Amino acid sequence: MGYEQFKTRAEGVSAEVYRFNTKDNALGFIIDFLRKEGLADTPNACALWAECSFLDGMNLDELQGNAGLKFEVTSELATHAKFGISQMEWALADTGSLAQNSSAIEQRLVSSLSTIHIALVPTSGIIPDMPTLLTKIHPEDCSYIAMITGPSRTADIERVLTIGVHGPERLIIVFVDEMGGNN
Repeated sequence: MGYEQFKTRAEGVSAEVYRFNTKDNALGFIIDFLRKEGLADTPNACALWAECSFLDGMNLDELQGNAGLKFEVTSELATHAKFGISQMEWALADTGSLAQNSSAIEQRLVSSLSTIHIALVPTSGIIPDMPTLLTKIHPEDCSYIAMITGPSRTADIERVLTIGVHGPERLIIVFVDEMGGNN
């Protein structure tokens, strides 16, 4: 129920939502997606992957064999990254929004400066609504909470909508059933 509601809401604001049983299946999807979308070891074509538990136990050297995929996140690299990959902790079913403790600057850089943001989410992180999220966040543990609802968008006074002005033009959400969550 929660996943379907989240998917409907997120797709309603132009996010793309996918779900996989295993980390291996999700990783295969991500690598294929990056290649199809033009991953390369050049400015405006590289991907930055922020440190996260999804990567635990994976061979990063092998993954870096994909030219353009980087695991060192800096401000300079982030300003020229086509893809940013980060892990989000929660997904709010009622709004299609993602939420995470973004105290680590790397999380903010890859989720806000890239053209395409790929967000990894444990399926167990789907929660009903904002009041539920507020029971999970503790101010002593979080200095910066990020909320993301669809790709970046803005409109002028004449209601002309523009996508990607203040952040990513595309938001790809990848749920992974076997990932643990903070529930």
